[in-house]
Amino acid sequence: MIQDLSYGFLDNQYRHLLPQEDDLVVCVQGNRLLFRRNEDNTLALPTVKQVEGWRGNWEYWLDEPYRYVFTLQERRFFLWLGKAEQPAEEAFFFMGTREVREPESKDLCFGAMTAWHLYCWYRDNRFCGRCATPTEHDESERALVCPQCGRRIYPRILPAVIVAVTWRNETQDVSKILLTKYSPKTGHAFPYYALVAGFTEIGETLEGTVRREVFEETGLRVKNIRYYKSQPWSVVDDLLMGFFCEADTEAMQAENAAQNASEAILDANGDPVIHLDENELRTGVWLTPEEMTLQPDAYSLTNEMMLLFKAGRIHSPDDLPLDLTRPDIEELEQQFYGNRSFDQSVKL
Repeated sequence: MIQDLSYGFLDNQYRHLLPQEDDLVVCVQGNRLLFRRNEDNTLALPTVKQVEGWRGNWEYWLDEPYRYVFTLQERRFFLWLGKAEQPAEEAFFFMGTREVREPESKDLCFGAMTAWHLYCWYRDNRFCGRCATPTEHDESERALVCPQCGRRIYPRILPAVIVAVTWRNETQDVSKILLTKYSPKTGHAFPYYALVAGFTEIGETLEGTVRREVFEETGLRVKNIRYYKSQPWSVVDDLLMGFFCEADTEAMQAENAAQNASEAILDANGDPVIHLDENELRTGVWLTPEEMTLQPDAYSLTNEMMLLFKAGRIHSPDDLPLDLTRPDIEELEQQFYGNRSFDQSVKL
């Protein structure tokens, strides 16, 4: 996953620091980030020295144009707190936030996405939501403060779940997993298989989110809900929490009986019948490890959970907790992606 760094670590403790020439800068235009293409064709973020060479009269929001956000792989990251313009140099270009997954360096992707998360927080909280006074930055912690009413605003993190629903097909004597594809109605252009996902609502537990999201999107009831792992997903301010569970056909049969319904619980293949919410999903299928395809990169928690099912490491929630280390995951990535694995040797 993108937060699995190749060396070093992420130091996200806030400090009031002034930028140096070789510090990296995340510059934003709309929902696009500024990158540069190196002579060896690798991607990188611009440095403070480069930005200062052509920024001209770029406007910024707070009392300082640059704001330190974190240190990653021994490099300091700053945000340009305003709208960036296109540099004249051809080596620099803007890339959409959802395209940031394309660079081969997980470290670069993770750093850019995390900085984008903080940029959106600064952008959306320039004024106090209580009294509309312009906010100021606290110098001791990462918080925006209203000088009028004293309201303190911290970065927003949204809890969400990723759900791998499994099923043991006794007729075919095989384990299957429920894979989905987003509906175009959601605005997602992601064409690859994924897992059921959704945000946690107010007053709801994570386990409750699992049950509700699976039922709302596929009409299935689930049981044996077990936690796997979490992932920060900064493109949409999420903290994703992954769960495995099983389709609960007994609960679905009991509901049918209570409602005097005659709908089939299992289809002709012996799999639970899926009732898609077509506003959310365009595809929902039960697939065996041999039938399923993975996503094209190994950046997401969704893909790691799919990878573990395909590799036979988790075919049921009962297989958790799993005694896996990061090298185990990297070995599986090499096995299934080969030379398309993801270069973490590129230093930021």
